[in-house]
Amino acid sequence: MRKVYAFDFDGTLTTKDTLLEFIRFAKGTLAFGLGFLRYAHLLVLMKLGFYPNWKAKQRVFAHFFKGMPLSDFDALCQAFAASSRHLLRPKGIEAIEKALNERSEVLIISASIDNWVQPFFANVKVLGTQIEVTDGKLTGRFLTKNCYGEEKVNRLKAIYPNRQDYHLTAFGDSRGDKEMLAFADESYYKPFRV
Repeated sequence: MRKVYAFDFDGTLTTKDTLLEFIRFAKGTLAFGLGFLRYAHLLVLMKLGFYPNWKAKQRVFAHFFKGMPLSDFDALCQAFAASSRHLLRPKGIEAIEKALNERSEVLIISASIDNWVQPFFANVKVLGTQIEVTDGKLTGRFLTKNCYGEEKVNRLKAIYPNRQDYHLTAFGDSRGDKEMLAFADESYYKPFRV
């Protein structure tokens, strides 16, 4: 039976939330701080469950990146991944390498934007939140649903529709991974923390 390994990214394979780290990297600490002050009320409402996660995330993302040429954004993503390897959890990377060496199929399924997650992993397919681009520029909107919660399972089913054909091992660390962990044959919660 084929084996599929599905890893969450932020918190599971990394020590920090990469959305925040990427914004700080791209815009600097001052702009980062001012931008988050502007949306603090939405973030509080989101944490309390009164404002949708995806909507808060999209508003913050648009604030920082709307109108940026895709080529510039992708160059930032590449530079971010190259200079942020220290954010990766070594035991998580070992687990990915072990799965790849077994010739298993490996996915990173993340609510983060796939443009900055993919450069961390040359040989692994990333299913992340995708951004909308018009005339070569970021619109500030998401092209796909935020890859969080049930959407992680939907993305898995889109690639592997026949659930009985494979053994799924999933790794996660938050409530956004709950559905994916429940869908798996084997699941590991916060597995790579030392």
